[in-house]
Amino acid sequence: MTIAVFPGSFDPLTNGHLDLIARASRMFDQLVVAVGQNTSKRGVFTASERVAFIEAEIKNLPNVTVQVETGLTVAFMKSIHATVLVRGLRNSTDFEFEQGIAGMNRTLDAHIDTVCLMAAPKYQFVSSSLLKEVAQFGGDLTQLVPPAVAKGLRERLERE
Repeated sequence: MTIAVFPGSFDPLTNGHLDLIARASRMFDQLVVAVGQNTSKRGVFTASERVAFIEAEIKNLPNVTVQVETGLTVAFMKSIHATVLVRGLRNSTDFEFEQGIAGMNRTLDAHIDTVCLMAAPKYQFVSSSLLKEVAQFGGDLTQLVPPAVAKGLRERLERE
């Protein structure tokens, strides 16, 4: 059985993330969405809120689970016997970034393979910083994030 991990901060969860989750779920026996913290960014949602958003959207994917990850992804993967790391690519900048991470992960654990999936064209421009800015100024995010995430973003950013 092949267990794959799709790690990310998912802050906020986007329809692009959900597209990648659905596609990866068809490729592997089990997919674990690993919710982590991006240490270089200030988060909007707590880890438990992000897990709840994802779980609400993946109910129809029986081979997908969500877990909070802290620390090194390769250590998390080893703890659940996962051998494949799934990453999404929007552009060549993402590729160069992910190439370095894949090399480091492979150095840390030679049993880890990284599989990169190209983002669907309609989501290739989406980034968390863009979404937060649009939400802050009341823009419509309905095509880019699940409804609960759009509502949560608006409410959270209005309070700040």
